[in-house]
Amino acid sequence: MTYKYDASPQGIEQESFRQIRALTQLDHLSRDAQQVVMRIVHSLGLPDVAEQVRLSDNACEMGRIALAQNCPILCDVEMVKHGVTKRMIEREPLCFLNHPKTAELAKSKDETRSMAALSLWQEHLAGSVVLIGNAPTALFRLLEMIRAGAPKPALIIGMPVGFVGAAESKQALWNDHKVLGVECVTLLGRMGGSAVTSASCNALLRCNIGEYY
Repeated sequence: MTYKYDASPQGIEQESFRQIRALTQLDHLSRDAQQVVMRIVHSLGLPDVAEQVRLSDNACEMGRIALAQNCPILCDVEMVKHGVTKRMIEREPLCFLNHPKTAELAKSKDETRSMAALSLWQEHLAGSVVLIGNAPTALFRLLEMIRAGAPKPALIIGMPVGFVGAAESKQALWNDHKVLGVECVTLLGRMGGSAVTSASCNALLRCNIGEYY
């Protein structure tokens, strides 16, 4: 038995984004913001999710500039790190979740490893692009650190997924980003995850090399 399907990578991608454009309202967004939203929709397979995406005023611009300057890319989990397209970056993304110090810190403070790992972010935070796709506690901790005076990332892409704290952490990011003086991209509600978070970063990397759909 032979199945009929498109095996061309370029053809599949072009048709996917043609359908996404037909199924979503993007006209109110900048060209770069459209690319981010389409990648989010593509990652989840849900056109309606476009309505829950929030981008701060200069999120795409600041993210693109930072990435073009080979800024640190800080990831809450390994899955996010491995989702960043390596052909478009020169520096390996950083993830300290499995660092030997992280488990010790988490145990001593009775907190999640994701929270403890952020203590190792401090020297890399200034001008970075932060990708949080799994742990709401990491996003909450990052906001606390910035409020306490930690160096500010160029962009926070915060899209943790789940039922406990995920929606709340993303709402906190969106509510407080202006007060904290940070740019952000987030996806309100419970949906999110590693794939959609790294895809949002990849969208900006693609914009930097002129790949638009």
